[in-house]
Amino acid sequence: MKKVYIMIASIILMFSIKSNAQIVKAEIRATGLTCSMCSNAINKQLKSMPEVANVETDLNTNTFTVTLKEGNSLTPKVFKEKVEKAGFFIGSLVLTTKTETIKKEGYIAVNNASTNNAEVQIQVLDKGYVTEKEFKKLSKSLKNLATYSSNNEDDFHVKYVN
Repeated sequence: MKKVYIMIASIILMFSIKSNAQIVKAEIRATGLTCSMCSNAINKQLKSMPEVANVETDLNTNTFTVTLKEGNSLTPKVFKEKVEKAGFFIGSLVLTTKTETIKKEGYIAVNNASTNNAEVQIQVLDKGYVTEKEFKKLSKSLKNLATYSSNNEDDFHVKYVN
């Protein structure tokens, strides 16, 4: 009987941790856009996600600010897939996320920052989340980090930006 209680408590804990791990906002700078129809394609892909509350577009900087609904469990990978499905690429991805997300979801921080706040801003540094030129530069500076050179799509190398 004691084992059953432990198992039930473990399951409840597992689900409660998952609900706290979330991205609050994503700022995506896309590359390759030439007109408003291009930005409309990305906008449409981003709005198709049920976790999205709002998408704001800045055509001058090709930036999409995606506000997400509370309790989502998205990873940076979904943003990359949506932008690429629209036919474009991510030049920069900055996330505002709950601090717990960084600690529990396979994120690898390449710099130190105070994580006393409930939310932090991070930039994803992996291939496909920065420009090709930036990725080459990062590959040289992060060459001693074995996980960076392995290009595992489930590892997200991030730097704190605030």
